Amino acid sequence: MVSAVPAVVIAAASSGSGKTTIATGLMGALRAAGRRVAPFKVGPDYIDPGYHALAAGRVGRNLDPVLVGAHRIGPLYAHGSHGADIAVIEGVMGLFDGRIVEEPAAAADPIAAGSTAEVAVALGAPVVMVVDGTGQGQSVAAMLHGFCTYDPRVRICGVILNRVGSPRHEQVLRQACERVGLPVFGAIRRDDQLSVPARHLGLVPAAESGGPARAAVEAMSRSVAAGVDLDALVRVAAATEPAAGVAPWTPADEVGEPAPGRPLVAVAGGRAFTFGYAEHPELLAAAGAQVVTFDPLSDRLPEHTSAMIIGGGFPEEHAAELSANTALRRDVVALAAAGAPIVGECAGLLYLARELDGHQMTGVLPVDGRFSPRLTLGYRDAVASTGSPFHDIGDRVVGHEFHRSVVVAAGGGDTGTCAQPRGDIAPAWTWRRVDPVTGARSTVDDGVVIGSVHASYLHLHPASTPRAVRRLVAAAARWADAAEIDRRPVGDTMTRR
Repeated sequence: MVSAVPAVVIAAASSGSGKTTIATGLMGALRAAGRRVAPFKVGPDYIDPGYHALAAGRVGRNLDPVLVGAHRIGPLYAHGSHGADIAVIEGVMGLFDGRIVEEPAAAADPIAAGSTAEVAVALGAPVVMVVDGTGQGQSVAAMLHGFCTYDPRVRICGVILNRVGSPRHEQVLRQACERVGLPVFGAIRRDDQLSVPARHLGLVPAAESGGPARAAVEAMSRSVAAGVDLDALVRVAAATEPAAGVAPWTPADEVGEPAPGRPLVAVAGGRAFTFGYAEHPELLAAAGAQVVTFDPLSDRLPEHTSAMIIGGGFPEEHAAELSANTALRRDVVALAAAGAPIVGECAGLLYLARELDGHQMTGVLPVDGRFSPRLTLGYRDAVASTGSPFHDIGDRVVGHEFHRSVVVAAGGGDTGTCAQPRGDIAPAWTWRRVDPVTGARSTVDDGVVIGSVHASYLHLHPASTPRAVRRLVAAAARWADAAEIDRRPVGDTMTRR
């Protein structure tokens, strides 16, 4: 059992209020003040944790009750905050916004599943509201009163004012907060330097932005350090309650006995494939894998790769460079043809396709990818439609979609977000969709399973599917044995026997 690491949850009334700016700046300011900060993000967001990591000097992690189950939030928090003095948890959307449910009975609880409020209650952590002062004055008091009284399980303990226009504006907003008994921990003035590079799916990942991302994080940290009472926030964080005594999540306990021989699992990274959860490489290693990251923009597959994982990212922004790395594309085709286990999620699905927006990809899958103006976004209760080295038919998972692309069957018409079964390929997942206007229900197929390749748009959190991680590594070990791969640790000379 472990003691609770103090935490503060940074929330707001809505998206766009500046949570990322304030939370990231707070992480950086606390770190500069000598604190060991554990950064967290509520929800499935892959991008904000990259900025958190820059600010905190420690890997950013997600807390998503929908993807991993509410029972895992405390253990994952204990795991991710181990060794820290304080945790800063950035919320998602508005404080009480979460998964949208279609059944009225499921919406009876005022705290929505996956919401910032659910995570704050689960951890017993105090909430600080970020108030966007743009166009607001005394009415802020009514808004805050509503949030404070909506559900007594959520402990809102103060406010940080953001985008304040002038000293007079700040005074008006402070008076509004005083009317509802909420202390103001600080105020941040409007500042264009605090903006972060953005594009069609939100912020540009820190790993892609490079210098501009670092500059933005440094500006956020300086601004928060100058405008916020850090000592007062540390005292508030000390009020974190029920997380004490929660056993931390442990990768080794989740996957059990490691596979023999330490097969090499290559994980795509670099600027084109930045989406991933921190727990994934931890689980792979615990399951017995050597985990090696490679950059599809410039690298070849690591020698003696026995399995490959290509996660999410923005391949459409780098399609020409990905296509130009013909040596890697040949490596991937050869690996798939040899029957090694391969997993693609979203961007990985597109890279395994024949082409993406006219740029040649690997061609492992008989589908083509296209950028689309339509955003596909949301949680999915999915069922495995086809058996694979990773999932049995009928396995149930909760995943998340987030993309502006579609794939179409090679030589065929647009099939929406997935390739229809054709020949020896079959869909990876099936789920039910409810039309938000008519209420009509339909079935959606997503992804492709062909041989030992499993690819789809669905993002899964590996902490919720440790069995699939264990199966992947075990399949890699079996394949390596069959292919007579010499699996000495990376760094030694490695050759086929």
